[in-house]
Amino acid sequence: MLKEMIEYIAKSLVDNPDEVYVSEVEGEQTSVIELKVAKEDLGKVIGKQGRTARAMRTLLGAASTKARKRSVLEILE
Repeated sequence: MLKEMIEYIAKSLVDNPDEVYVSEVEGEQTSVIELKVAKEDLGKVIGKQGRTARAMRTLLGAASTKARKRSVLEILE
């Protein structure tokens, strides 16, 4: 559910939605969601002063609390 949410948000933001790749690495207590987008779309996903990325992390935190998990969003270059 969390992975699909991040994928949906990222695809809505970028110019090349086909190049959005999201993977989830499950740990014992924490799952890491890795987001990879096209190089020219990286700025759109991060936003001015990281505001968009921070908002995505806030949404992920709220959703993961509801799912009783801890999740971290990593934006890969």
